[in-house]
Amino acid sequence: MKVSMIIPCYKSEMTIDRVTKKIIKVFEDNGYEYEMILVNDCSPDHTWDSICGLCEKIEHIIGIDLAKNVGQHTAIMAGLRMSTGDIIMSSDDDGQTPIENIPLLIDKLIKNDYDVVCAKYTSFERKSLGRRLGTLFYKLVLKIMLDQPKGVEIRVFMAARRFIIDEICQYDQPYTSLNGLILRATHNIGNVEMEQHARDAGISGYSFRKLVRAWMNGFTAFSIVPLRIASLLGGGIATSGFIGAIIIVVRKLSHPTIQVGWSSLLTVILIMSGLILLVLGIIGEYVGRMYMCINHTPQYIIKNIKR
Repeated sequence: MKVSMIIPCYKSEMTIDRVTKKIIKVFEDNGYEYEMILVNDCSPDHTWDSICGLCEKIEHIIGIDLAKNVGQHTAIMAGLRMSTGDIIMSSDDDGQTPIENIPLLIDKLIKNDYDVVCAKYTSFERKSLGRRLGTLFYKLVLKIMLDQPKGVEIRVFMAARRFIIDEICQYDQPYTSLNGLILRATHNIGNVEMEQHARDAGISGYSFRKLVRAWMNGFTAFSIVPLRIASLLGGGIATSGFIGAIIIVVRKLSHPTIQVGWSSLLTVILIMSGLILLVLGIIGEYVGRMYMCINHTPQYIIKNIKR
């Protein structure tokens, strides 16, 4: 049994060497045949130089250098397509992943006949309020719009069977969400509870803009639920407006002296205008993504491969 480990790398010149050596030690201590694929997501520091140095010293490591920054999930996709293992794993590059639990993920995948097994963290590094709210919001998106099984979490630190990865790799559209791709392929997903380590160095590579992009991929790439919500919202407000109009007419007939309220009229106009723009924006997002897909926008461009 061969295990492939995919690690997307961004601003990790100070951490990737330690992370790689820890993973190799776990693989060798447990007798796994393995390969490691390190994907440089166009990092602005010397991450690619560090990867090249590791490739020269360790024969089991393959380096992929991307021409532009495409995000964590798309960088993982580049590694998945290069992998040859029977079990494929992925991990972060910052030292937070509890690498020592690799055997637990693999054992649960095999013994419990799961298709995918992911880490379920019981403790986290201290994040900002914005990051915590963003994470909670993204989880809500997965549950409501992508029909994520109750109690199941999907993390980058995971192990998956070959046939699941082969199915995921058939996706060639420019908007990549691993969570959506996994949930589209299977609901037979298990979790292993573990604690997340403190970051070895640096800060998270996820800016607010990148978080929003990840949310939008979850919204629109794998679900039409936003369109249905917009339709229900429009129908509900239209029904409320119709009922309100009847009430106003009845009150006016019953009490002819009631003055016409300009403030209430203005409020209704603003609400309806905002709703129309919201629905048009959702439809426009779908149309724009369709346009980009028709143009065959690539997920990533590989600049160099180092073996």
